[in-house]
Amino acid sequence: MVSNREMTIHFLSSQKNSIISKWKDELLHLPDGYLGYFKGEVENIFNLLMDQVGKSDTDIDDVLKVVGEKIAADRVTKQLDMENFFSTATIGRSVIIEHILNSDAPKEEISALIKRVNVYFDKLIHFALSHYTELKTMELEERYQFISPNHKDRLTLLGQMTSSFVHEFRNPLTSIMGFIQLLQAEQPEIKYLDIISKELDQLNYRITQFLNISKKETSTTQPDLFSIAQLVNEVIEFLYPSILEVNASITCNIAEDAVISGSKEEFRQVLLNIILNALDVVAGMPSPSIYISGSESPPGILTLNISNNGPKIPDDVLPNIFEPFITTKKRGTGLGLFVCKEIVLKHQGTLTCHSTDFLTTFSIQLKTK
Repeated sequence: MVSNREMTIHFLSSQKNSIISKWKDELLHLPDGYLGYFKGEVENIFNLLMDQVGKSDTDIDDVLKVVGEKIAADRVTKQLDMENFFSTATIGRSVIIEHILNSDAPKEEISALIKRVNVYFDKLIHFALSHYTELKTMELEERYQFISPNHKDRLTLLGQMTSSFVHEFRNPLTSIMGFIQLLQAEQPEIKYLDIISKELDQLNYRITQFLNISKKETSTTQPDLFSIAQLVNEVIEFLYPSILEVNASITCNIAEDAVISGSKEEFRQVLLNIILNALDVVAGMPSPSIYISGSESPPGILTLNISNNGPKIPDDVLPNIFEPFITTKKRGTGLGLFVCKEIVLKHQGTLTCHSTDFLTTFSIQLKTK
């Protein structure tokens, strides 16, 4: 009797040329400088899949951890970002699953094949992104050590002056917001008060973002244990007026038992930033849609995907999307996604973005409890 492993290897072998050909064709959107590099990697990833599929979780973890760390180290050495690797792996997964779905295999076999392919790509991406984050963090720490003491003092003074200025700016802003609320209550017939109030709320929100960035984390409070599904529902409920404003459809599918450890309020800010950005970009689309999904894959790792059907993020912007002051919005500050990345990294997680003509996905990976 043919084993599941033998069946999978036979199927992948028979479809290899077709899969790899289509996979490489799908990479044509990459910049010329990257195209050759990632096309050469496609066959290696596929051959490794054939070698590892069907093995025990322990065996595949050991191999993919080594391979993932090598992929990450190679990109750090060559000064390549991980976004294109994530894109390459995501495209490969989609192409392979498409071939499986188009096969004549029984429904049970198709389901088993897809599950094994998903496990392989989830683990490979997780190990590669985690190690890349570790290496880049070490690189930044090493660079910081070479900053001259005099320059450090000047940067510290500048930061203190800026933070103080922003605090002073907030005081009159708070008073203005209070008086606007009084005017709305006492003389609601006055035009444009709602617009002024909304703009002041946005300004106050941006100031809060800046102050959160300027803080040096010194908190020693115990982390929260919380359900990510419950938190997402709270954020959606909070944003309900904004969702109605753009007439967006939100589909949410998150495992109810997924519990993570960390600062609940900081993760609330991450979700608010990403979903608000999504609402902003889908506004004006024929059918504005946001899709949120979350599951433990691989076990012990929560993968949370927040997708929208807004315009594609330009290829020249995507690699730097999490850098401060990088934004595609006319009125954006470019701090929101930077703050999200900092929070996720602080919790030993990863935050990546993949964008096509049809869907833009922000993917968060965190350890569960």
